[in-house]
Amino acid sequence: MTEKKPYHIILSGGGTGGHIYPAIAIANELKSRFPDAKFLFVGALDRMEMEKVPQAGYDIEGLWISGIQRKLTLKNLAFPAKLVVSLMRARKIVKAFKPDVAIGTGGFASGPLLQVAASKGIPSLIQEQNSFPGITNKLLGKKVDKICVAYDGLERFFPKNKLIKTGNPIRQDLLQIDTKSIQGKEAFKQNHGKYTLLVLGGSLGARRINELVEQELEFFQTQNVQVIWQCGKLYYDTYKTYNSHEHVQVHAFLNIMDLAYAAADFIISRAGASSVSELCVVGKPVIFIPSPNVAEDHQTKNAMAVVDQDAALLIKEADLSVDFENTFTQLVSSSEKQQQLRTNIKKLALVNATNDIVDEVEKLLKSSRI
Repeated sequence: MTEKKPYHIILSGGGTGGHIYPAIAIANELKSRFPDAKFLFVGALDRMEMEKVPQAGYDIEGLWISGIQRKLTLKNLAFPAKLVVSLMRARKIVKAFKPDVAIGTGGFASGPLLQVAASKGIPSLIQEQNSFPGITNKLLGKKVDKICVAYDGLERFFPKNKLIKTGNPIRQDLLQIDTKSIQGKEAFKQNHGKYTLLVLGGSLGARRINELVEQELEFFQTQNVQVIWQCGKLYYDTYKTYNSHEHVQVHAFLNIMDLAYAAADFIISRAGASSVSELCVVGKPVIFIPSPNVAEDHQTKNAMAVVDQDAALLIKEADLSVDFENTFTQLVSSSEKQQQLRTNIKKLALVNATNDIVDEVEKLLKSSRI
């Protein structure tokens, strides 16, 4: 009897941490189940996955691909050429690697890769993180075998028979943060006699949130609040001078997210799908400030799925100047409101998402060997 060759698993997800980390979480779980499996990631050249994936211990190939700008720009003129080149490159990668399964978690590169894999009959799965899918995944939904989703109601966009509600993959170290509060405060040198506000604008940063935090630093001090501020790598040089303030820490990026979450009493965050899923597990009072600059306003839709359950607060960017201080003061001063938000947001957590997604991948892997 000939020995079966190890599974070859190809994954694509990138552009932002919200696409990269779910892909890495899926790969890590697959690796624990199939230690001999071979893994290859496909990303977009010059995007952060080209750095983060190798740091996680996986090989990655890059495609010359980017998204279509919603405004009329010169970059859009290059998109057709980039797409053709990326499809050709994806074909070469797939032919050389011979994957048993292809997995996409969103981002520019996942379109060409999954398109090629599905067209060659390779079992394929996409993990749709948002409540409102982008155009790439809508198109791919007709071609792939399975679609793992985090929200109800996505049969509006995808074939119902392919949908499996799993939730979004989360970092497993977040499951135990309730026991790490003291450790988190110590790691970030926080004063145990003050509240800690964690500000998350995403891996690249959020201009309006950063402007808000800068404007409100004195206000936070009057509220007995110290700030751990992830301003994003694009903005770090602008705001790093505030590290000289006793009650403020500015970070381009947070590498120990479990301890950052554990240290926090309150969180201000964008409402990207992965962030929302993580925050449901974390279970702290959250104020969402959705980005208005995303397709179909999907961050607001993601946040509202939580806010409608009385599990978080939401302030639109346009309303920050008028509403922020009043909303934040009411939250800090009401222990009842804080407890309500903590209790309700934890009810929405889907903590087994990574395992459930990998269960579906495993079924596809086995079908590929029949």
